[in-house]
Amino acid sequence: MDKIRVGLVGITGYTGMELARLLASHPHMELTMGCSRSEAGRRLGEFYPFLEGLPGADVIISTYAPEAVARECDLVFLAVPHGKAMVMAQELYDLGLRVVDLSADFRIHDAAVYEAWYKVPHTQKDLLPAAVYGLPEFYAADIAKARLVANPGCYPTSALLGLAPALTNGLVRTEDIVIDSKSGTSGAGRKAVTSSLYCEVSDSFKAYGLGKHRHTPEIEQELSLLAGTPVTVSFNTHLVPMNRGILSTIYTKRARKANLDEVWQIYSDFYRNHPFVRVCPRGVLPETRFVRGSLFCDMGLVVDERTDRLLIVSVIDNICRGASGQALANANLMCGLPMSAGLAQAPLLP
Repeated sequence: MDKIRVGLVGITGYTGMELARLLASHPHMELTMGCSRSEAGRRLGEFYPFLEGLPGADVIISTYAPEAVARECDLVFLAVPHGKAMVMAQELYDLGLRVVDLSADFRIHDAAVYEAWYKVPHTQKDLLPAAVYGLPEFYAADIAKARLVANPGCYPTSALLGLAPALTNGLVRTEDIVIDSKSGTSGAGRKAVTSSLYCEVSDSFKAYGLGKHRHTPEIEQELSLLAGTPVTVSFNTHLVPMNRGILSTIYTKRARKANLDEVWQIYSDFYRNHPFVRVCPRGVLPETRFVRGSLFCDMGLVVDERTDRLLIVSVIDNICRGASGQALANANLMCGLPMSAGLAQAPLLP
């Protein structure tokens, strides 16, 4: 079987770095092109020394040119900012390529909602209906038939996986849902900005984007589809002094008096055939260190009888499950491969 030729546009950020790492050991895919305007001309192994001696190290970074990408690739990952990705996606889609877009440009079905939250015009509205939201546990069959997949955001991945069993089984009310999320600093990207400097984030803990984080409409869109009714959430984000990981504590009000045993069984049954979602044993809460560098989402459950709440704790690695690893899982499905190809490794420890 010939290897699937893969291109990566935006190879110098954290998501590009992680994709290069994952592709280096993929059994059926080969990185044949990496694009970056700022680093064009450099050998990838020189730019990423961890790749030396591995597949992909000899790729010469180039500037993006859609016709050249089409000649050298079968599938392309777009790891570029929102607003830029939509134009590239349209060009590559028109050239017959399969595209996984890691930006937000095709995640939100309603272009007007996208424009209101992201403050840029959506110039490729006609392509929106072709895009499939890339959460494999929900949409694997559609992803497998798609040529354009909108890779989910990192925070939404943790929140949606955490809430899906409760909403679809009528365990919780659709109103008064609070999603309290904490992320490692790599979520801010690799660009040089003061707020991401070591001295700014080390030994500190802060909230940001309260009431206005751009992942809010994505979460509400998908929760509304799950619940079959409009859902509005209070989504609140925080930055913690660690490199990788997201922990979301989700506060819900019970719709019925289900005890922990029933709730745990519903969650376990819901994800029984989804090995990358692990429901912790009763009484155990997950930690970000146990999913680091992996596609796993671990979740813990607490029934608070006093406040009549179901508390859900959902943890992922923001770079792998929240971006690059999930993008690779989507690419696998698009190419007729097992979702787990190149991803079935244990988390990185310590």
